[in-house]
Amino acid sequence: MKPTIKEVFGTDQPMIALLHLRALPGDPDYPRGGKMEDVIAEARKDLHALQNGGVDGILISNEFSLPYLDHCEMVTPAAMAYIIGVLKDEITVPFGVHVISDADATIELAAAVEAKFVRSVFSGAYVSEIGIRNRNVAETIRRKKALELDDLLMFYMINAESDGDLSGRDIATIAKALNFKAHPDAMCVSGIQAGHGVDSHLLEIMREAVPGMPVYANTGCKAANIAEKLTYCDGAFVGTTFKVDGKFENGVDEARVKEFMDIVKSVRTR
Repeated sequence: MKPTIKEVFGTDQPMIALLHLRALPGDPDYPRGGKMEDVIAEARKDLHALQNGGVDGILISNEFSLPYLDHCEMVTPAAMAYIIGVLKDEITVPFGVHVISDADATIELAAAVEAKFVRSVFSGAYVSEIGIRNRNVAETIRRKKALELDDLLMFYMINAESDGDLSGRDIATIAKALNFKAHPDAMCVSGIQAGHGVDSHLLEIMREAVPGMPVYANTGCKAANIAEKLTYCDGAFVGTTFKVDGKFENGVDEARVKEFMDIVKSVRTR
């Protein structure tokens, strides 16, 4: 039987930190003459800062592969797998992976590195600055089955950051349909982009639409609002607020992580 979220993370309200990998080979911002050792060194510093700060889990993503490809080049998951392989013995909390904008590559990477969970836009069609993105959740689920990833938890991003849904349906209808057809382990609600808050009313709508389905705030949680957000959701993915000065482009600040997690722990004990 697939483990529950509580069994994986040790809590019903996990705070899953984002470990944002720096630009990788093939990415526009990867420096000419750059070395993977430098990317690994930055990832190692962030990993230990997040773990020392007390997070419940870590999602490793290619956050600085901007602009993202719907079908990533092979070098991207290869580089991510290499980094995770180097750091794996230092990871002390449950970890997951996300090859941004490529759900199928995310599943393949999860199989290769034995991740406990994944997060992605697994379904739907969206339009953005790079055109139309079309995700086939039926094929993705079949690939997961073929790779025998029966215990892999799947966190579905119900609305893609900054992209417009082409179906014209409201978020509650999408959630109900997706729950019936695909059986997610949890659904994530996003703001416009990394670091931008989620409307608490949307979190309420989601919980009412699919009773019993864990709902996660996917962006914009901060020390100043996490107590309020946890009255509407079952957990959160947290990235930007853990960075030095709360800026997306910076590395992780362990003190900010600890401050945030101390507030979360106080909320949990109420």
